Amino acid sequence: MTALISEQLATDPRVLQARELLAMALRDHQSKLIGVKVPDPGRAIEYAKLIAEFSCARAGGLYFPYLGSGIGHGSLVELADGSVKYDFISGIGVHFLGHGNPQLLQSGISAALSDTVMQGNLQQNSDAASVASQLLQLARSSGSKLEHCFLTSSGAMANENALKVMFQHKPGSSRIIAFEHGFCGRTMALAQITDKPQYRVGLPTTLAVDYVPFFDASDPKGSITKTVNALRKHLARYPGQHAAMCIELILGEGGYWVGDHEFFTAILTELKANSVAIWFDEIQTFGRTSRPFAFEHFDLAAWPDVVTVGKLTQLCATLFTAAFKPQPGLLSQTFTASASAIAAAGVILTMMSRPDLFGPDGQNMRVHRMITQRLKAISERHPQLLHGPFGIGAMIALTPLDGSEAKVKQVLKHLFDRGVIAFYAGNKPARIRMLPPVPVVTENDIETVCHILESTLLACAGN
Repeated sequence: MTALISEQLATDPRVLQARELLAMALRDHQSKLIGVKVPDPGRAIEYAKLIAEFSCARAGGLYFPYLGSGIGHGSLVELADGSVKYDFISGIGVHFLGHGNPQLLQSGISAALSDTVMQGNLQQNSDAASVASQLLQLARSSGSKLEHCFLTSSGAMANENALKVMFQHKPGSSRIIAFEHGFCGRTMALAQITDKPQYRVGLPTTLAVDYVPFFDASDPKGSITKTVNALRKHLARYPGQHAAMCIELILGEGGYWVGDHEFFTAILTELKANSVAIWFDEIQTFGRTSRPFAFEHFDLAAWPDVVTVGKLTQLCATLFTAAFKPQPGLLSQTFTASASAIAAAGVILTMMSRPDLFGPDGQNMRVHRMITQRLKAISERHPQLLHGPFGIGAMIALTPLDGSEAKVKQVLKHLFDRGVIAFYAGNKPARIRMLPPVPVVTENDIETVCHILESTLLACAGN
């Protein structure tokens, strides 16, 4: 069999040499990133101007004055003002392999050589087919019946596609069920499912949504009764009208609240009995628990009809069973994703097949223990500083000080200034959340970040 011209290009000695030279240059310059660094005073005026101009252009200020310079190393990232910070939010879960990952450099080179910048509905390369296959293999490894995978460029589009296949599957339905304090996205439809009214101010109602309470770990049995009763009430009030329930197994934006197997099973049983599709929204949870999918972590592999994934995968996807296969024309798009995103997804999904990432003693759970043990130690030394920690695996949260939104934002700002990037979640109480780059974060990174957090909390407690 004659090698394809693309294969000849990939193995051209000049390309191989260029790859090695770029990898060497990256390593050499990454070696200069060794810890937190304050901004360069000589760049302050120009950086502030750039931040202001960009904020104006996008019609809204940036949450942090963050504009990256284009280089990082693991948990560390350099900003265009010359500062270096620990990134413990990973772009809200996107940079799972951290910054400046050498494998992603190589996948990016491959993508740059692969003919087109974007792949789309009419013209996709073989690596898109490979990524879809990898996702389905992961999903079916624990016994789920997910048979189809439609790739797309964002978590919002993955969720929109989920809505379309579920509504088409149940003609005449018009409603969705979701958890209180859940987050689903910010499109016209997804903003209705997201239980945050301020995200849809001025928007027309595009989708009818009924909410039920999430799991309350302080009262597991009572929580099940309360939620199932609320679910039954909605189902009885609108018989046959619910196409699906959007289920976050761990409330992400809501504050990293974690459910359990018994709670979910009670809900899922009720949904199946009423022909309501079961949709696990794993845009944030995918890859962050003891198993690749959170539904596996909670031993729910037999239940899902539709599952959506994203963030750490770089491109996103809607997975569904054969029963939800859409009619021709329902799912289509000009862009699937960029060639670089698809190549990166292949690298990340291959990494997720490693035996040391998952399981009770896998890297996800080890990092969780390392961080939470230090947070508990801070709480024991200074009980007034934080409550928690909360979350599971690579999703970790704490309630700082009084848990007010104002105080959380103050702490986050001071953390940023001191060289640590985290983010908020939840409301009443508000929390600080972390999504560390698990495969590359080190114990020294964790120790340093927790030390900075403790000193920052002490400083903010005195103000």
